[in-house]
Parts: sequence; C-alpha cells; structure tokens
Amino acid sequence: MAGRRRVLVLVGVVVAAALLVAVASAGASGKSARFELLRLAPAASLADLARMDRERMAFISSRGRRRAAETASAFAMPLSSGAYTGTGQYFVRFRVGTPAQPFLLVADTGSDLTWVKCHRAAAAAASPRNASSLPAPAAASPRRTFRPDKSRTWAPIPCSSATCKVSLPFSLAACATPANPCAYDYRYKDGSAARGTVGVDSATIALSGRAARKAKLRGVVLGCTTSYNGESFLASDGVLSLGYSNISFASRAASRFGGRFSYCLVDHLAPRNATSYLTFGPNPAFSSPRPSVGTASCKPKPKPAGAPGARQTPLVLDHRTRPFYAVTVKGVSVAGELLKIPRAVWDVEQGGGAILDSGTSLTVLAKPAYRAMVAALSKRLAGLPRVTMDPFDYCYNWTSPSGSDVDVPLPMLAVHFAGSARLEPPAKSYVIDAAPGVKCIGLQEGPWPGLSVIGNILQQEHLWEYDLKNRRLRFKRSRCTH
Repeated sequence: MAGRRRVLVLVGVVVAAALLVAVASAGASGKSARFELLRLAPAASLADLARMDRERMAFISSRGRRRAAETASAFAMPLSSGAYTGTGQYFVRFRVGTPAQPFLLVADTGSDLTWVKCHRAAAAAASPRNASSLPAPAAASPRRTFRPDKSRTWAPIPCSSATCKVSLPFSLAACATPANPCAYDYRYKDGSAARGTVGVDSATIALSGRAARKAKLRGVVLGCTTSYNGESFLASDGVLSLGYSNISFASRAASRFGGRFSYCLVDHLAPRNATSYLTFGPNPAFSSPRPSVGTASCKPKPKPAGAPGARQTPLVLDHRTRPFYAVTVKGVSVAGELLKIPRAVWDVEQGGGAILDSGTSLTVLAKPAYRAMVAALSKRLAGLPRVTMDPFDYCYNWTSPSGSDVDVPLPMLAVHFAGSARLEPPAKSYVIDAAPGVKCIGLQEGPWPGLSVIGNILQQEHLWEYDLKNRRLRFKRSRCTH
C-alpha cells in the first residue's frame, strides 16, 4: 500500500502540473480547456465502494459535529437547590476530563477558580514530581473524586509559567523545580479553603437546539483539590467558578457562547428533583421586545401593556469588587415608602457598594441599610409574638391558637437599581421560613464601611442574565422549573 500511495502522489503531481499548463495556455488564447477523466486504478468492488463511502460519511459527520460545536449559540447545565443536603447552596452538574467524569459543584458567582475534589494518589501519579509536596488529605473522603491520570486531556500548569505567576492570583509562590505543577491555596470569606494543583482540561457540554449534541469546551482552568475544609464543601464535589475573571469557567464559556450566561434559582427549599438551568449564550426568555432603560428614579412606574416583565440595569465590572458582579443600588422601599439610607452605603467610591452572589444564602446589608430595612419590616410585624432563633435578630411565632399559620399581610420590599429597574422579590424571600411555625426577617447585618451582598434567597424565583459583553444585568420573575 505504501508503494501504491507514492505512485498515486506522483501521478497527482504530474496531473496537477499538466492542469496548470493547460489552464495557462487556455487563458492566454481566450479559449476553454477540456480534460478527459480517466480511472487509473482497477475498478473497486461494490463492497470496497460501500466501505469507502462509510469512511467518508464518518469524516463528514465528524466535521459536522465540529462545526455544530463551533456555531451552536448556547448550552445549558442542570441546576438545583442543595436544601436536601442541609446547605444553602445551589448545585450544578458538571462533566470534565476525557473520558468525562461527572461531578456536582456549587454554582458560585463569587469564585474565579473551578475545582473538583481530587483522588490524592491519582493527583500524585499525574504530577509525580510534586507528589511529596501535595497537601494533606481532607478529613472526610469525598463521594466522587477526579482522577487526572485517567483523563487524556488533563495538562498541569507548570509553576514556572506566566499563567501560574501572573494569571492565577491564588497560586502559591513556592516552586521547588520549574516542572512542578502550579499549586494553590484558595481561601473563601467564610473561612473555608481548598488546596491542590491547577491545570487545564476539557468540559463536556450539552449544546442547545432541536438536535441536542454533546461537545467539548477545551482549555478550562481546573483545580485538582487534595485538601479542603468548610461545611459548604461536604455535600458537593467542588465549585464551578462563575465570577468575573479571565480564568473563570463563566468567562471561558461566555467568550464562546454569546458573551453572556443566565440562571434561574428555584425556591431554596425546593426538593432535589426541582431542576432549572444554568445557560451560557442567549436565553430565549430575554428575546425581543427588549427591556427598556429609563432614568434613575426610585419611584414605582406602571408597567407598559404587553411588557415581557424583564428589567435591566448596568452590570458594574469593577476591579475593586471582582470577581464579584456589582450593581448600582439607588434605594430601597418598603410598602412603597423609600427608606432613609445614606447614599454612601451603595457607593464603592465611599466604601460601600452592592454585589450579587449566588454562593451566599442570606442577604447581608451594611449596617445603615440593615437597620433601616429591619426597622421598616418589623414595624409592620409588631403584632406578632417575638421568638429567639439564631442567627436572626427578628423572628416571630407565626402560629395561631388553632395551630394554623396566621394570616398577616406582608409589606412589599423593592430594591431600586440604576435604570429604573426594580427587584420586587416574593415575600418568602425576605420573611423566610426558619422553623415550623416560625418566620424570620431573612437579612443579616454587615460591617460599615463594607459591601452589601444580595444573596441567593433574595434572588430565588427570578431569571438572571449576566451580559458580560454589553455589561448589562437582566432579570425577571420566573418559577424556574421546567
């Protein structure tokens, strides 16, 4: 066969040269060129023709799948509440490696490192030169662990590389040898941490559309965690980074799929089978007509007839708050009354500001805002008996003498953003069920100066779209379930 290939190549070269000469001559004379097609090889059998056709069709199909991955506009990942595990997080299903290994990760808009719990021995095998320097294993063995040695697409990032030294702010400075993998010690604000080595791998994604297909998202920065602490990680296999960073999964995926991502958080107490989606790319729920942008007034305005219910406000991508996504809050109202909160509380320049965080459960407000909001809400709940329950300051007995829940009208809470966009969450998002027959004002007091955090309970039953390309945040009410 090798000799035959050389003969065919030689004949091809001669034929190509003859074609060039003929075409040049025809062009010079202004006439057309005519060629006779000849079969130089012996006629193939029908079986051989069928086999070659199957091989060609396989090639055509593979090209089609590759083009589908390159041209698909969106993909989605199942998202659900972690209430069944006793945590206040939301979990997303994630597949990484080749062949793909499945995991359940915390969806976190405040993280820029995606990481999975790693099999310690496998991590050492995949990075033999750094085996002795791997952190000690976690106290509890995780249910699922990533095995980098079983992934054909796993590639450790060298600690001597510019990526490790410059692009990964959480990497450790220690580098015993240039070939050692880049190590990290990632710390969270709640005191939890993850430690291990970082590399790149491919994630398996399910493309949206009528003919749903799987594809690979290559070049995903992935932490291989061999040691961790924190209760929030006991029920999950790691963290999916949705933060604003050039190395986060959100930035990597959004750069290929429309420059945006969206999610819808079901009720935080919803059962395990209540599933919504984390979507990368355009979301049909935000299709035209586009939400309007008005002035920065805090006064409620009537919704125009036929409006789809979507609101939008500028997404503030500020280096002082990254990897978090910030928004400009203009004010807060309770029962239609605008509260007296100093403007500095919402101003990053003056030590304040507000961010959205899917990884924080309860909304945390800087002290002046917290005091004003709980005073307004508790004033309208004064007729209910108070009870004590950590970590809340205002809890109430919601049970009537007959044993049923009391019927108390709750005041409407509204957060006013720049551009006349208002977040009007359902009452259960700020007066929450804390125990049977007990409800609490679901807000926490934060330091001042300091950022205020809109947590995932206040975000629940809303569809949120982070348009990174155009720096817009869109949101609308939704039950989220499909």
